[in-house]
Amino acid sequence: MKKHFNYPLFFLVAFLVGFGMLFLATLSALSSLRQFNTTNYYLIHQLIVGLLPGLILGFVAYKIPLHYLKRMVPIFLFLNLIALLLVFAPFIGSKFGGAQRWISIGKFTFQPSEFLKITAILYLSSWIASKLSDSRQKGWISIAKKSYHNVIQLFLPFIIFLGVISIILYLQPDISTLGIIGLTLIFIYFSSGAPLWHTFLIIITGVAGLLYLTIKEPYRLDRWLVFLNPGADPLGKGLQLNQSLMAIGSGGFFGKGLGMSVQKFGFLPQAMSDSIFAIFAEETGIFGCLILIILFILFAWLGFKIAKNSNDRFAKLTAIGITFWITFQALTNISSVVGIFPLSGIPLPFFSYGGSHLINELIGMGLLLNISKNT
Repeated sequence: MKKHFNYPLFFLVAFLVGFGMLFLATLSALSSLRQFNTTNYYLIHQLIVGLLPGLILGFVAYKIPLHYLKRMVPIFLFLNLIALLLVFAPFIGSKFGGAQRWISIGKFTFQPSEFLKITAILYLSSWIASKLSDSRQKGWISIAKKSYHNVIQLFLPFIIFLGVISIILYLQPDISTLGIIGLTLIFIYFSSGAPLWHTFLIIITGVAGLLYLTIKEPYRLDRWLVFLNPGADPLGKGLQLNQSLMAIGSGGFFGKGLGMSVQKFGFLPQAMSDSIFAIFAEETGIFGCLILIILFILFAWLGFKIAKNSNDRFAKLTAIGITFWITFQALTNISSVVGIFPLSGIPLPFFSYGGSHLINELIGMGLLLNISKNT
């Protein structure tokens, strides 16, 4: 079989990553100078702990044979779950802002829940592919007709798998990441041809659970209240959203120009991470925002096209999962910054500061290119 390299996807991702690093360099210079007496600390840190290992692991993901990867998936998930539990261990787990989500070894810190995005996608895709292949039938409809017992064998384990992930992320707590992973896994499950009532039942249960978690914790409820009424507490709970909207509005149609943001001078909280799109909008304007959104839509089209053209069920579901995860996370981040969705606290793919999410995203891109190559 002749293999083809997917140049459109490669150059699209290379542009997003490259421009993201350039944008972070200008955005982080002042904060870096204030805290470390150098203008490039955050940039170098992102290059060393994010981009470099991400490129290496992404290349490994591109080269690894898919059939071998499928056999290794349970090991990857097991190691990831161990790491998720280690965040609670003394001297290893690291706590910040009331959340216990990080592992610190010396000066090296990483967030295991970010890697769960890719390991959960791989595991569910592998598990569904194996189950449907073992059934020797042509999909879910045949299984449902064959035996109610077989449907239970597929449906209940998925619920248990989703439940275990939910409990671990709830304890950290990391509800935003749980939402991204949960919806991605449900989308994979639905895309595999599962009966609609399975998906509806899971979504209804998930929405009820998220509503309960929102009401239970005051800070989550505050996010919804600020979303519904941004002007209620503009200098307190609504500061981040209001400053984001101010940054976006001041950018106009063409923006103030790269590096010319005012909000990055300490006015906008989380400017390098959660709210980076607001700074992007301030400097590039509506025009730049539309271009970026179009690029993420183009990424979605290329990713789902790879999935459609794949003849291997494991590869197809993996491509679907990776594409949905990146696109949905990007649109969720953008929506929360512009005020059409509550603040989520999740990074903008390829742009936000943070090594763990960038490494994970580049691994996902390597896998997408691998699947495309083997189509």
